[in-house]
Amino acid sequence: MTDAKQFETFLRNYQDMVFSTAMRLVANAAEAQDISQEVFLRAFERFGDLAGDPRAGGWLKTVAINLSLNHLTRYRARWSFFSELFHRGEAGEETEIEYAAPEDVEEQLGVSERRVLVEQALRRLPRAQRVPLVLFHLEGMKYEDIAAKLGVSLGKVKTDIFRARAAMRKRLGPQLQNDWRPRA
Repeated sequence: MTDAKQFETFLRNYQDMVFSTAMRLVANAAEAQDISQEVFLRAFERFGDLAGDPRAGGWLKTVAINLSLNHLTRYRARWSFFSELFHRGEAGEETEIEYAAPEDVEEQLGVSERRVLVEQALRRLPRAQRVPLVLFHLEGMKYEDIAAKLGVSLGKVKTDIFRARAAMRKRLGPQLQNDWRPRA
């Protein structure tokens, strides 16, 4: 297999994970695509080291998180302003994340519907709440690591996550309330 084909296979194996990581953090499909492209450009430069490495997925996720956070920091004022104005697509309809169809559609229907509801609720959170919540619950980072990564106090991280959970409970209603309880 040629290097180009190997990289194409590598890209296909990890593209959904990289895009969903970026999407959860930046809450904008076009920006998440740009970040994903940058992640894979960096992966291409290091493909000799990454090919066949079992830690490649972790490296890609770390790069996607860091690029997403850098993007949010760089474009914070612009993003905050426009995110408040534009939550809908050009035709006035809400944009949705597309997921690959599971092998057993009937069995996964409830999980898929719940995922869409959670993703939509996440996109509506203010950036200051969404980013720490995603890093904590979906990326498994500790409070201290989140505070260091974002350059904010530990108390701010805890407060933002608390407020984000409350907003998620309110938006998702009783059917999903148990999914956003604090981890022990």
